[in-house]
Amino acid sequence: MTGLFSHGLQNPPSWMVFPTRPVWIYQLTQGLHVTAGIAAIPLLLAKLWSVYPELLAWPPVKSLVHGVERASIALFVGSSLLQLTTGLINTYKWYPWPFPFRETHYWLAWVIWGSLLLHIAVKLPTIAGHWRRNSPRSFDAAEQSVAGGGTADAERPADAVATGPGRWSRRALLTAVAAATGAVVVTTAGQSFSWLAPANLFAPRKMGTGPQGVPVNRTAADAKVIELAESPGWALKVRSGESSRSFTLGELRALPQHTQELPIACVEGWSQMASWRGVRVVDLLAAVGAPADSPLRFISLEPEGAYRTMNMPAEYSRDEQTLVALELNGSVLDLDHGYPARIIAPGRPGVLQTKWLHSVEVL
Repeated sequence: MTGLFSHGLQNPPSWMVFPTRPVWIYQLTQGLHVTAGIAAIPLLLAKLWSVYPELLAWPPVKSLVHGVERASIALFVGSSLLQLTTGLINTYKWYPWPFPFRETHYWLAWVIWGSLLLHIAVKLPTIAGHWRRNSPRSFDAAEQSVAGGGTADAERPADAVATGPGRWSRRALLTAVAAATGAVVVTTAGQSFSWLAPANLFAPRKMGTGPQGVPVNRTAADAKVIELAESPGWALKVRSGESSRSFTLGELRALPQHTQELPIACVEGWSQMASWRGVRVVDLLAAVGAPADSPLRFISLEPEGAYRTMNMPAEYSRDEQTLVALELNGSVLDLDHGYPARIIAPGRPGVLQTKWLHSVEVL
């Protein structure tokens, strides 16, 4: 669900509603998304370790139904391993593959769900038979067999049979898995949740680091905007139909300034609350005679890139906390944070908080 929410924010369907409150909603959902993905890694590895003899069983296919079952498992295991591996690597913004990560990540999730549902459907008769065998009546019969001097191991559910020498007990395995899962969560979730920040040992971003105490994903040098952003002739162009106006940096600073405490929350999982100061978008729209609830298009100084152009639905443009930010944490925006001006809005992914603004268009 958190993945679908993030995908919808970046590729909005026509019916989607965009919540702006609480302002940290995306900080929470994407933090949970990445943290849960990291937590799933030791869980999946433990599950594979516990069942790998079944994966190597021979002959590999005994019947048509068995073949479908094996195919569903192969698809489920393969897609799950790929999903978690590439998802983890993505948090480090490293892309050693030729395919687009976001689209692949999205469709792999559906493959995982589909293969899991197919596997459950194929195994339903076995599942139903297991629970019929393990009904209270079956347990009573097993106890009577033991009382009569018989051996009930063959009739007991598999869970009741003791593990053999040299094998982990169920309790030991579950304890180890819980400890491993807890360790990876505690040592990485601090990139998303401030109360765990002191324990953040392995996540790629740490709160309080970077220019003006806020991490950065894409620098001005990476975006190739340094010369354009530092140009003394820079001006923000705002256009609504036939009406347009250009605001120099001095003119933007002369407009009423507002301060908002809003998080910057990135799809890679890291986030941080910060203090932003600048001009409300609704005030810029009023300056060109546009309605406050106009959907907008923001264009960056970046010469290229998937997020050079960003569309903003009316839920954000009319929100009085949405700013064309000029300052961060009490000082002028650092070049890497979007100087001379950037967008900051409540509840949006960081990739949609356009930096190095060039123009605003009313759609």
